[in-house]
Amino acid sequence: MREDLTSLDHLSLRERAGQVLFPRIGSNMQPPVQIEDDAARVEALLDRCPVGGLIAFNGRLGETSRALASLQELSPVPLLIGADVERGVGQQVAGETLFPHGAAFGVIQDEGETLLEAAARITAREALANGIHVAFVPVADVNRNPKNPIIATRAFGSDPERVARLVRAYVKGCKAEGLLCTAKHFPGHGNTDQDSHEVLPSVSDPRPLLEQIDLVPFKEAIEEGVDLIMTAHVAYPALDPTGNPATFSRAILRDLLRQEMGFTGTVVTDSLLMGAVSQRYPDPRDQAAALLNAGVDVFLDIPDPESMLNGIIKAVEEGLVDEETLDEAVLRVLGLKQRLLDRFGTDIFTQPWNLFPNEGRPSLPSKAFARQVAGRSTTILKSNHSIFPVVPGSVDGHRIVLLFVDPHRTSAALHDEPLCEAFLETYPESRCLAIGSDLDIRGSEEALRAVARADRIVIALVVKPAAWRQFGLLPKQEVLVQTIVSRHPVVLISLGSPHILERFDDAPVQICTYSDSEPSQYAAVDVLSGASVT
Repeated sequence: MREDLTSLDHLSLRERAGQVLFPRIGSNMQPPVQIEDDAARVEALLDRCPVGGLIAFNGRLGETSRALASLQELSPVPLLIGADVERGVGQQVAGETLFPHGAAFGVIQDEGETLLEAAARITAREALANGIHVAFVPVADVNRNPKNPIIATRAFGSDPERVARLVRAYVKGCKAEGLLCTAKHFPGHGNTDQDSHEVLPSVSDPRPLLEQIDLVPFKEAIEEGVDLIMTAHVAYPALDPTGNPATFSRAILRDLLRQEMGFTGTVVTDSLLMGAVSQRYPDPRDQAAALLNAGVDVFLDIPDPESMLNGIIKAVEEGLVDEETLDEAVLRVLGLKQRLLDRFGTDIFTQPWNLFPNEGRPSLPSKAFARQVAGRSTTILKSNHSIFPVVPGSVDGHRIVLLFVDPHRTSAALHDEPLCEAFLETYPESRCLAIGSDLDIRGSEEALRAVARADRIVIALVVKPAAWRQFGLLPKQEVLVQTIVSRHPVVLISLGSPHILERFDDAPVQICTYSDSEPSQYAAVDVLSGASVT
């Protein structure tokens, strides 16, 4: 491996064009594919298309690092591996630590920044040990629209100054351990009410308001030395009257981000599979030219890497984009690789487990820390001492019922959730009913009969942002919950957005965990039972 990766002398136009391409390995979409099982496909791709890196989804502890290292051996230039690890490396590598959503850190007023920096350091060590070099975190969006279907609890909060401090803490934690990190989604996805995975949202706010709110966390991230900034597939007429989404906007990426805000790092797109941009330029040549001319350095999650590679080459050869513009992007990508090489040596690409021998196995202290964060963030928003807490043994176990409501999965898939497991362990002989997307009349009638015989009724709602999925409960689920709340005293728990609780104001007890992650589900039962969480 070359000690100096920042020279372009040894790279052909084809090789340089490949450096800006980061297709996926593995997938969490249907049908799911694990990183290890996708390695052969990517190996074949590398023979045809010299990509600069990958975005990794859905791996397994102990296998992901080996699969990625084997691919590194096939690439003349080291591959830069990125991953969306907003909730920790466990989000993409099963067995590693999983944290609550960002909003959970935001509600911990006294130590949120300290805890987040510590979480970032854990994430950094685990990521690097698994062969991942770039975290597509932190979310720097200010969540100021309760109807936002895709940011919501992923953001640290709705106060720009508070979000900015937490963004800075996350960047600081990553930098301390050597993980490259990414502030997203520039210039701010927090005031949208549509999902950019499906359509192109537009934010109509005037520029002074955007500067006062949305740009604040990005300014802090830049000052702290964030390595990358990810674009939003969102239009901002006040910043670019053409209506171009930020991803394709020279006014937003070159004029605002680089010239006015002084960002000198790497600009990466959000996924190019997303509906907001995937059909915008049907010709890969035109899309490549538009992205490079706008100021993009990394094309992330490309549907067809080979077509895009040829599109970049054509765009340069036909004069649609200057070769110097491409080279500027390539040098930024190579610069990130060089920084890793300078700090860690070649093992960071080929044998990362040698550098982090304590991180390549399940870490009980890290998971205990995640559980502590979840406990600290779980909030009792409304209480009634006649039915809460539900102290184990104080009520006949047969008379306690939990309804676990999730709009994204079928009822059968919900029974293995940590919340149900912890609930049944805490309240033996109680009953847990899963209310999934397949709820029908029979299921509703069964739930109504069960709660009619119960002395304690607990309803847990999963309301979280998820790509290509509806935000909020399904209408049939909401009708069922509303019916039960109107008839019975209910302990209502939101495993996600607190705003869903406003729709069921009759519930005498309301609790919010701000996340449905595993530690948050356990924390919900801890709070429900009155157990202390340390």
